[in-house]
Amino acid sequence: MTRIDFYHYADDKLHFACRLATKAFERDNKVVAYSSDPKVLSAFDRLLWTFQSVKFVPHCRAGEPIAAETPVVLATAGEEVPHHDVLLNLDDEWPPFFASFERLLEIVAVDDEDKRRARGRYAFYKKRGYEIRVNAIEAA
Repeated sequence: MTRIDFYHYADDKLHFACRLATKAFERDNKVVAYSSDPKVLSAFDRLLWTFQSVKFVPHCRAGEPIAAETPVVLATAGEEVPHHDVLLNLDDEWPPFFASFERLLEIVAVDDEDKRRARGRYAFYKKRGYEIRVNAIEAA
């Protein structure tokens, strides 16, 4: 069963997503970053390029020829994901294909609207019997 981690109190969700993707990459985990909104993935893509000046996290879009060998894959759907290790949800809704992953990471921002949406995702997972770990974000 998929292990689910919620990370609360993110000042900047995409910046924290970069931290999580970097950490996973450093631990030899493969990550699929998901959002149904291509604009969110484009912003995440740009941020991954500039997130750290001394490190690079290899990433590409799902469906590209190098996706199977790339540690971080950006996807707007679940059909073309090349691996099922860690799913990083950057969407407002639960990913329809999350159960095919070993682990799901959810990030909750400090604003009330994002907290409300996250509570809905939390309730969705809990109702289906998933074990959920809640983590407070520590300063970088």
